[in-house]
Amino acid sequence: MAVCLNTASALILYKELTDSEYFVDKSAMIEKMNKRIRTNTKNICITKPRRFGKTSILNMLGAYYGKAYDSKELFDKLEISKSDTYMIHLNQYNVISLSLNDLPDEGSAYEDYIRLIRESITDDIGEAYPELEDRKFRRISDLLAATGDQFIFIIDEWDYIFSHGLFCEHHSDFLEFLRNLLKDRPYVALTYMTGVLPVKKYSTGSALNMFREYTMLKDPFFEEYFGFTESEVEMLCKRQSALTMDEIRDWYNGYQTNNGERLYNPRSVVCALEDETCQSYWTRTGRMDEVLFFLKYNIGEVRDDVIQMVNDTPVRIDIKKEYYAGQENPVNKKDIYSAMIIYGFLSYYEGELSIPNKELMLEFEAALEDDDFGYVAD
Repeated sequence: MAVCLNTASALILYKELTDSEYFVDKSAMIEKMNKRIRTNTKNICITKPRRFGKTSILNMLGAYYGKAYDSKELFDKLEISKSDTYMIHLNQYNVISLSLNDLPDEGSAYEDYIRLIRESITDDIGEAYPELEDRKFRRISDLLAATGDQFIFIIDEWDYIFSHGLFCEHHSDFLEFLRNLLKDRPYVALTYMTGVLPVKKYSTGSALNMFREYTMLKDPFFEEYFGFTESEVEMLCKRQSALTMDEIRDWYNGYQTNNGERLYNPRSVVCALEDETCQSYWTRTGRMDEVLFFLKYNIGEVRDDVIQMVNDTPVRIDIKKEYYAGQENPVNKKDIYSAMIIYGFLSYYEGELSIPNKELMLEFEAALEDDDFGYVAD
């Protein structure tokens, strides 16, 4: 469980990224985050598929906001330095960073998992605020309030126990833990939370209803920062001569922003440019058996649509309901498609559902070779 009040690791990792040959500057996003600090929209949850740049953004924010290290020299070279808010928030905050995919070495119960989170925060706060070390606090929120400071929370893989089917009987308890930690707390200046699955909407009074959510289905605000745009990919292509823009476009183009701008999976593009060859990099970064699971779950309703999409013809369908963390298995094809959009397996734009690109098409074709699909595979 990574909890830090300094930004050493984030600064090192982000500097490594900025020094890489195929770095794309997404720092303009910081200006939008700065406008949320200490406002009623300060709690932000952004959920995107694996390898869409979530960790890069997370390290960027930690390196920018963290007060223990001076990162001015690094960010002076980036787009954010042109913003009027640049110097106001640069290195001004203690950052509490939580990676919720870490499990305890000892103990496999939910109580052990939560204890690890609590103890990690408590230990780091005690080290940073020694005057509080000997005092007893019933809740983490009381300890943080006693510091008299404000913090920026950066939470990675918030949905880990949901997506991995862990502690299912305690999912509501976990949401309540996050609510008690973050909701209406004066010590929270900003919360940036990220994962793959949107927050569970188990009632109209969801425990985390203070979050503004941005997902693959609904994100008119931050979408351009998760994925490479067409112009960014063209810029990267000019740095090498092995692959053409047409080859990259053929393999990895396929997602779109709300205004129609093309988006590419950043990891696949960078891997192709580094390897000097186009191929599928998707299977190395996620569980493609999820595709097969979702397709198998309701073969009767999806088979004709699948045939249409593998023949490069979009399917017209109205999808408004999002697949979320903790949801039961899909019960109809709209649920199935919603889940596949959230995971990045399908793209959805202006009411049309399609297989995004050649990379994903190959994975669908491989999945459809399963015997359960009968004539669909043929």
